[in-house]
Amino acid sequence: MKFIDAIVAIALLSAGAAYADCSYPPPPDHIPDGNTATLQEMVEAQKAVKEYDKAINAYVACIKLEHDDAVTKGGDKLTKEQLADMERVEVQKHNAAIDQLQSIADRFNEQVKVYKAKNDKSKS
Repeated sequence: MKFIDAIVAIALLSAGAAYADCSYPPPPDHIPDGNTATLQEMVEAQKAVKEYDKAINAYVACIKLEHDDAVTKGGDKLTKEQLADMERVEVQKHNAAIDQLQSIADRFNEQVKVYKAKNDKSKS
């Protein structure tokens, strides 16, 4: 059993090396306050959030490839428990990335609402 665990560990490590680009992308540096932000700051933040969305989607695709590669390399040597653990780890990484993306998007969208409300009042 220890031998099989060692093979699985090697497969996982080699999969990690093959997909070394699966680094978690950093979130945007700053979401401006809609009460004080300029239009330019809001546009720049929107671009940063869109880029973060692309980066998270690339990360999620990468961890999926990493997982699939590890499963393929492990082949028949993987137990059901090992497969389930590998699946659980991938799902946790995926969900954490999507939750972070959603949190950032929600914060940005809230500040857009504040910005629009402030500017609608000043135009009246």
